[in-house]
Amino acid sequence: MKHVMVVDLGYGDAGRGTVVDWLCASRPVHTVVRFNGGAQAAHNVVLRDGRHHTFAQFGAGAFRPGVRTHLSRHVVVDPLALAAEADHLTAVGVPDALDRLTVEGEALLATPYHRAANRAREIARGADRHGSCGLGVGEAVAYGLTHPDEAPRVADCRHPAVLRRLLTALRDRLTAELGTLDAPPVEDCLPAYAAFADRVAIVDRGHLAGVLRAGTCVFEGAQGVLLDEWHGFHPYTTWSTTTFANADALLAEAGLAGTARRLGVLRVTTTRHGPGPLVTEDRALPFTDPHNPTNPWQGRFRFGHLDAVAHRYALDVVGGVDGLALTHLDLAGPELRICRRYDTLDRLTPGPAGDLDRQAALTARLLAARPVYDDPPADWPTAVADALDTPVVLTSRDRTAEDKTPAGWLASPGSRTWLADEGQRGAAAVPPR
Repeated sequence: MKHVMVVDLGYGDAGRGTVVDWLCASRPVHTVVRFNGGAQAAHNVVLRDGRHHTFAQFGAGAFRPGVRTHLSRHVVVDPLALAAEADHLTAVGVPDALDRLTVEGEALLATPYHRAANRAREIARGADRHGSCGLGVGEAVAYGLTHPDEAPRVADCRHPAVLRRLLTALRDRLTAELGTLDAPPVEDCLPAYAAFADRVAIVDRGHLAGVLRAGTCVFEGAQGVLLDEWHGFHPYTTWSTTTFANADALLAEAGLAGTARRLGVLRVTTTRHGPGPLVTEDRALPFTDPHNPTNPWQGRFRFGHLDAVAHRYALDVVGGVDGLALTHLDLAGPELRICRRYDTLDRLTPGPAGDLDRQAALTARLLAARPVYDDPPADWPTAVADALDTPVVLTSRDRTAEDKTPAGWLASPGSRTWLADEGQRGAAAVPPR
């Protein structure tokens, strides 16, 4: 069978949630596997009947009956935020989201102490903020790197005494560094974590191999390649690997390397939420996004013309994709253009992972660069495919699954491109709601 890996080839917010929902509505999908990020993901899905949910930790296929979510160890799990998300899903007609969830025990926990420390650091940066979402995901990753044996993890929720010790040490270290944190006492947190452990299926890393053999899976990434912790434009990046690397590793561990298609998602406008380079930004563009309002941590949602230079860089970083999903085509009017080159360069070259000085220097070049535009294209999918030398296999003109048009290998979900054994169809079939 062929699984599908979905990443955003921009700065996030390109419409990955609606693409994952369409994949789960248009073919049999067993599980959506999350492979990076945490509760700061904001993948919006709108159904034809108007129901809407912003998926943060649950997979964006959860509106579709039977489709499961698996949070791999590469996800930073926030049980408190997960409970609130499950409540909203119940309110919009999905009462069994927690029943269809598995969480890997090795995954790091994001706690109120990480969140408070994250916000304190971002406030202290003043005008030099990095654009954090303020939810503590990066703080949890950083703490896990510096204190790998003492970082709270999902499996610790089963053991209140262990979790109490780990949370106390975490709180005390962060308080000593940053001062008093705006977070509840440890004893007030423990019952919620115990309830999480009682309610959710916590599994070991071997569980996913069976899932991947049970039916077609969609790997749903978070954020965007241009925000990648190693290849993004430092310091305006995330503490997360936003490429296909984690998904590739999970497949390889299961003995299924090479069994997934790679799908990259782009808007017809290049956007970003928060500070940092956006070479094609144009405040005259008449666009808004109701799902990305101004917030106190990232600021306003910024719009630019399609930046083929930046998206070519993202494609080079990930090693290419099998196809592009091009979203928000309803915005493709005569005022919107494509930038194929900058005034000072026409291609960005990825460097070795981990060279943050190089990435910071690249950021400085981008902040000084100016776009050079072509005339508005008459045919956006063809123009984007040509600019990025990659086929467009899905187009989206609005927010629902019914507004998507597949092409190429995505147009034949019942073929053996998708399922190696037609006999698996019955077990994995998930009809649209």
